[in-house]
Amino acid sequence: MIISILERDREVIEISSFKLKGPYINIIENTLKNVRAELKETNNYARSKNMKLIKKGKDGSFTEYAFIHNGYEDKRRYMNIRLRNRTEELINVYFAKSESPNLKG
Repeated sequence: MIISILERDREVIEISSFKLKGPYINIIENTLKNVRAELKETNNYARSKNMKLIKKGKDGSFTEYAFIHNGYEDKRRYMNIRLRNRTEELINVYFAKSESPNLKG
């Protein structure tokens, strides 16, 4: 979810009337790089432990996921607002990680 949001935001910034787009695009690109690396690591771990996560469906207020591990399936429903808030929290964490420690102001 984070990747799709950041890619969409990058496109909006690229076509917007910002005078200096570069710094914003760099932050998003660095964040995307970090998110993709962690997603790859997570997918490798899940594959090695024979785990799967499947998005089952979405209604007005909830999204349902199925967690599958060693033949057992656990279905969970999450409020969309909670998913959105958690995604926003994670984006803030990734943005903080992408800041350059070499800058002094």
